[in-house]
Amino acid sequence: SISSQFLTAFLMSAPLAEGEVRIKIEGDLVSKPYIDITLHIMKQFGVEVINNDYQEFVIPAGQHYVAPGDFLVEGDASSASYFLAAAAIKGGEVKVTGIGKNSIQGDIQFADALEKMGAEIEWGDDYVISRVGKLKGIDMDYNHIPDAAMTIATTALFAEGTTAIRNVYNWRVKETDRLSAMATELRKVGAEVEEGEDYIIVKPVPHLKHAAIDTYDDHRMAMCFSLLALSDTPVTINDPKCTSKTFPDYFDKLKALSC
Repeated sequence: SISSQFLTAFLMSAPLAEGEVRIKIEGDLVSKPYIDITLHIMKQFGVEVINNDYQEFVIPAGQHYVAPGDFLVEGDASSASYFLAAAAIKGGEVKVTGIGKNSIQGDIQFADALEKMGAEIEWGDDYVISRVGKLKGIDMDYNHIPDAAMTIATTALFAEGTTAIRNVYNWRVKETDRLSAMATELRKVGAEVEEGEDYIIVKPVPHLKHAAIDTYDDHRMAMCFSLLALSDTPVTINDPKCTSKTFPDYFDKLKALSC
C-alpha cells in the first residue's frame, strides 16, 4: 500500500531462490501498472510469474533468467509527460517517440488524462503527439500513475475550473512528502489548494504570481513547476540540478521546445 518498488524487488529476486516463491499482498496494491512492467520484462527474460489478481504472485521453482538477445528499452513515459503537457498548455505540437499506444508503461496513460482535460492527442505505434486544446479541470483517481499525476497538478493551473487528483497517498512517501510540497508551492503562485490525506484539489487563478519554487531535492517537483514558465509570469526553480536523478539535461530539452 506504500510503494510497488518493494514488490518489484521481491519478484525480481524470486527466481534466485531454491524453491517456489509465493508473495501474498495485504490490502490494496498501489501502482499496478509498474508491476505489469516488472512481470512483462521478467517474461522477456525467461521467467514466468503467476499473477492471481494482484493478491498473490507465484514464481515456480527451477526458473532462470535467460538473455533474450535484442531487447528494446522504451522511452520514459513519466519524463514524456512534461513535454506533452507543454504542448497542451502553450500550443504547437510535440511528438514524443519511443513510446506509443502499445507501451507497457502505465504512465503513458497520462496522455489519456491530458486528453480528458481537453488536449488533442494522437497515437502511433511508437509515438504520441500532443496539441493544444481548451483545458478544463477534471476529477480523477490517479493511483495507477502517481508520478505522472504530478504533472497534472501544475497543468491544472492553466485549466478552466477545479482539478482533483485523488488516491495518491503514496505521494507522501516518495522523495519528499509530495502532497504537502505540491500544496505549498502551488499556493506560492496564487492557486487555491485543498490538501487531504490522499488527494489534492487545485483551483487556478487568472494570473499567476512569480515565486521561487522549492524543490525539496525532488526531481519531479522541479520538472513539474518548470511548466509555469509557459505562462506570462516567470518562475524561479531552486536547486534545478536535482533533475539529475532521472533527467540531467531536462532544462536544455525544455528550452529547445522554443527554438
